[in-house]
Amino acid sequence: MKMKSLLAVMLLALGVTGCSTVKKVVYRIDVPQGNYLEQDKVDQVKVGMNKEQVQYLLGTPVLRDMFAQNRWDYVFIKREGYNDPIQHTLLVYFNEKGLVSDIKLDKPLSDNTAKSE
Repeated sequence: MKMKSLLAVMLLALGVTGCSTVKKVVYRIDVPQGNYLEQDKVDQVKVGMNKEQVQYLLGTPVLRDMFAQNRWDYVFIKREGYNDPIQHTLLVYFNEKGLVSDIKLDKPLSDNTAKSE
């Protein structure tokens, strides 16, 4: 009788710990958030472009800081399945005439981040 109880408890413990691997079996969709950044579009942004041209290429920025009127922030976050989210931040700086003076991308867009369905 004790052997059956011990066996039942061990099977129950194995069953419960086995549930933690179930989450890897369940499908999770890729979730892009923010401004969808593509490397070819980012490469087209050049110093000297006006705000309308930048907005045509990249869309409306996620953030227009009221304390930094001359900077537009484009933030792109992508979570693929169960992987950790990857964030890319593109900062576009404008001079007093409203023309691009500097472009800063925190890290390069990888091929699988830039291409999605």
